[in-house]
Amino acid sequence: MSHVLALLAAFLLLATAGAAFTGIHTWIVGRRYPPTGRFIEVAGSRLHYRDVAPEGLPRGTIVLLHGASSNLAESMFGLGSHLAQRYRVLAFDRPGHGWSERKGGLREAEPARQAALIAEALRRLHVRNAVIVGHSWSGTLVPHFALDHRDVTGAIVILAGITTPWPGGYTGWYRRLITSGAGWLAMRTFAIPVTLVLRPWMKKKTYAPQEPTPGIVRNGFIPLAFRPRAYEANMQDFAVMYDAVVRQSPRYGDIRMPALVIAGECDEIVWTDLHSRSFANAVPGAELILLPGIGHMPQYAEGQRVLAAIEVLAERISDSSVALAGQGRAGQGRGGETG
Repeated sequence: MSHVLALLAAFLLLATAGAAFTGIHTWIVGRRYPPTGRFIEVAGSRLHYRDVAPEGLPRGTIVLLHGASSNLAESMFGLGSHLAQRYRVLAFDRPGHGWSERKGGLREAEPARQAALIAEALRRLHVRNAVIVGHSWSGTLVPHFALDHRDVTGAIVILAGITTPWPGGYTGWYRRLITSGAGWLAMRTFAIPVTLVLRPWMKKKTYAPQEPTPGIVRNGFIPLAFRPRAYEANMQDFAVMYDAVVRQSPRYGDIRMPALVIAGECDEIVWTDLHSRSFANAVPGAELILLPGIGHMPQYAEGQRVLAAIEVLAERISDSSVALAGQGRAGQGRGGETG
């Protein structure tokens, strides 16, 4: 009995120490990496976003959606700051990540739900015909813009994104763990310290076979992901991911807008053949760009090529909009003459 009591006391001591560390760490991170954009309320939750445009008339609008364990600062660091020289760029903290809020429950983690909230924010910001770019986990989000939110979307880009069911992907046990009391407690005691110890290995694996981009943790505000609420949102995203792509993948053939897929052939995080190739094959007219020797972060490893491909697509959308507007004006003119 004394051994049991000793183990229980040790557990409580470790849990208390973990909770104290997590609380202090969360406070420090919040002070060190404050919000850098604006907030917009959608369905009772505030979404944090950056809205940046060049001097003069932008060539179009590009929306950036980050992957797992990330936020809008990383999107701006990797892509947005360059694209904003010519385009209006909106980068969002996905619901529950960075400084965006998210209501409780796995339903709020669903890709379709996250896409709906961001799409509503875009409507309120008067966005139309945007190029929606999603990296990694946001590959599950982006198809919904092409299928369900075409009023704000002109084209989509999936960058090393998750799109397709994979063998052994069922996660029922994981869903039960994440929604349990034990899971809630773990994310507020042990999870953050353990993950911080593993972070150097995680960063190296994410970038492999390339080296991690210098300054990515500081400039990308990556520590924001290692706070209990953001950590929980990340875990919930993974819990719903498999079932979500099972449901949505049969609809990919219904996409009827320009789609670009970019992926590294050596991606160790998201299997390129399974996800990127499959999605490109399923979407009529989709363009697939495969980058030999590149891993999961092509926006850093082959930044110029990725930027150029996105800009080509954005110009195509911009030119199409101008042409349609011109046809509309011409039609109005002819109508006036015959009237």
